[in-house]
Amino acid sequence: MTLLVWKHQDRDDDRWLYLPALDLVKRIAASDKRTSFVGSDFFYEDISGRSIDADSHELIETTDNYYVVRNKPKRPGEVEFAYYDVYIHKQSFLPVRTEYIDDSDNLYRRYTALAVENIQGYPTVVKARMENLRNGGTTELTYSGIDYDLSLPEDVFSERYLRRAPREYLQ
Repeated sequence: MTLLVWKHQDRDDDRWLYLPALDLVKRIAASDKRTSFVGSDFFYEDISGRSIDADSHELIETTDNYYVVRNKPKRPGEVEFAYYDVYIHKQSFLPVRTEYIDDSDNLYRRYTALAVENIQGYPTVVKARMENLRNGGTTELTYSGIDYDLSLPEDVFSERYLRRAPREYLQ
């Protein structure tokens, strides 16, 4: 399975999902960003990222290891959370925990970076977990084969190449 996301500053992101078992490329509607990512406890937005402009941000705490930032949606009617707190590791600047709070001030979802490795000089989350505290669901993602700075041409990041990746760039 492959997910391609084109991030845009001035409009909704473009998202496509390739399902090799079905040989199907599916466009993910912008309205689906807060829905389950292929049946997991992650949302599409958790995987591809939330626009920084969608929320207001406030540093609410600084600990020995973390900056804790509270994020409140500018358009609360479009999301199911009242706010979410992100724990950013001071040394790596990686978000290592995110806690989603509902309108009743209850924690109902939690993201945790379970393993971080230094890959080619970049701190990288290689294992993560999302917990749905309402239904007890948990999904763990493991990332492998990570490489940076591959000098890939921009045109390989297209809907066309999701189905037929150019062989010269596969390892």
